[in-house]
Amino acid sequence: MAQVKHIGVLTSGGDAPGMNAATRATVRTALANGVRVTGIIRGFAGLISGDFEQLQARSVSNIIQLGGTMLKTSRSDEFYEEDGRTQAAARMADAGIDALVAIGGDGTFRGLRDLYEEHGTPAVGLPGTIDNDIYGTDFTIGFDTAINTALESIDKIRDTAASHDRIFFIEVMGRKCGAIALEVGVSGGAEGVLVPEVPVDLDKLSEAIIEGKEQGKTSYIIVVAEGAYEGGAQPVCDIVTDRVSLEGRVSVLGHVQRGGSPTSSDRRRASRMGRAAVEALLEGERDVMVGVSCGETVLVPLEDATTKKKRVDLDLLKLAEITAT
Repeated sequence: MAQVKHIGVLTSGGDAPGMNAATRATVRTALANGVRVTGIIRGFAGLISGDFEQLQARSVSNIIQLGGTMLKTSRSDEFYEEDGRTQAAARMADAGIDALVAIGGDGTFRGLRDLYEEHGTPAVGLPGTIDNDIYGTDFTIGFDTAINTALESIDKIRDTAASHDRIFFIEVMGRKCGAIALEVGVSGGAEGVLVPEVPVDLDKLSEAIIEGKEQGKTSYIIVVAEGAYEGGAQPVCDIVTDRVSLEGRVSVLGHVQRGGSPTSSDRRRASRMGRAAVEALLEGERDVMVGVSCGETVLVPLEDATTKKKRVDLDLLKLAEITAT
């Protein structure tokens, strides 16, 4: 197996706090092992166009505390076509890049798998997505920051809800995965949590609110994952408030959950993953993802990471229901 001497690193898909920490650790671990590093700007789109930048230790100074990604990111439809991947492989060959570290989510990993299967490109993926929906890792880069950002907003909204005797329906990110909603729902003391993994029962939710009113409760926080109900939190608000005769408001947290300085946990995990990615490539590993399981760094086949579904902790939903009374 050819020795890795030149690594390309990119970020792809939605940005996530901690991507910069992962990039920094990847670059400096590679350089510490005598391996050249090239930054690929704008993800797979930059890989196709040859938008490359040679990186040195100072290139990644003072970025560990920054949200977003210094390498920029994008979603490239062209890379999902075989011709696009062939062009990307040719660009890598011309630049002398013989291995790839890619930080992103499911779409990023599927692109990496195709590149490896079609062109034999040694590749390691780092799970960078706030949704925490990647199989094989307990945490993804950015998840901890996202839930803390959302929780801070919920705490502030609760003050207003209590002051005005209102129901607030707070929409958080999570089209297919309710991990963010579950975490912030429990931590924020929400009276209801709606997630895509469980059918939504608005009759049950309305009855719980009416029962609370009869016991003297005057305000409520309902956390809604964006994919839990068709149309998001607004139709949930319209239906429920009409049934319970309380004034309601909707707050969509949106992309604020993706931004901001990463937490200590995200910086630490991202740094460990970046180091592990380089070491895996140098040890001959190919077509794998770096994950974290029970506090330990693990390598997971990209096939598993892209084909197996991660289960959310639905016990948190039960906990939210018990503590909401």
